[in-house]
Amino acid sequence: MKYKKSISMLIGCIVVLSVFASLVGIFSSSGPGVYEIESFRGETIKIHGKGLYSYDSVSVAAQGIAQDIVTIVLGVPLLVISLFLALRGSLKGRLLLTGTLGYFLYTYISYVFLWMYNPMFIVYVILMSASFFSFILLMMSFDISTLASAFNEKLPVRFLGGFQIFFAIALCLLWMKKIIPTITNGTIPLGLEHYTTLVIQGLDLGFIVPIALLSGVMIIKRKPFGYLLSSIIIMKGFTMGAALTAMIISQYLAGVSMSIIEIIMFPMLSLLICYCLILLLKNINSKDMGTETGRINL
Repeated sequence: MKYKKSISMLIGCIVVLSVFASLVGIFSSSGPGVYEIESFRGETIKIHGKGLYSYDSVSVAAQGIAQDIVTIVLGVPLLVISLFLALRGSLKGRLLLTGTLGYFLYTYISYVFLWMYNPMFIVYVILMSASFFSFILLMMSFDISTLASAFNEKLPVRFLGGFQIFFAIALCLLWMKKIIPTITNGTIPLGLEHYTTLVIQGLDLGFIVPIALLSGVMIIKRKPFGYLLSSIIIMKGFTMGAALTAMIISQYLAGVSMSIIEIIMFPMLSLLICYCLILLLKNINSKDMGTETGRINL
């Protein structure tokens, strides 16, 4: 049980700091408001001009505020509830906790490397670090050799695996459609604005796409590690899907032009991921509470 206190302390730190950073992001409003600049690439960019995200573009500021709302309304409650369940010995709770930490890790990596520098920078770094180490400790706590036995034989692994593979391919094609023309034609990526590189696309193509492909193939083959990876990628997809839907709505309200594919694709995928999460949780054996497979091995 030597890691139990460490994980609880790390998650406590994440809860307090994420709520603080999110509230500042949502409610700070000092500044002149929207104004335009010309980037060094010659593009005219609308800058948000107020609050914590005053140096970010209108588009990214709208996404940040939307994500802050989702973090407070969905992310933090899920983190607290799943920690409570995990510490009581629930495998469902531990899987939910690991997936939710994946959401926080992804979120604050993007805040550290994409958002324009602001007074919350060191808070974002701490949140990124705490999310990473608690995620790793939790991953190490699973007994992979017995994990498959905790899932019902009726679990529709072909559907879950097929969806993850489809999701990975669709996400890859979406981002490559954005990137390839910039390589072949020497143009500027749509939406790059005054930022230096495509951070979200880099994270998705470098981590989310290969993990989704790997977990999809492995769960179809009923490999033990496939159950763990699928649980994490589906849970992370559920929380990020909610955040992306909120971002789309926020950008629309801010008057940001978006691709019709992105507007339709992400909310649809979010609904499918939600269905996958329900299927996954329903097919974890109810006896996981207090069993060796379900016990949090910290």
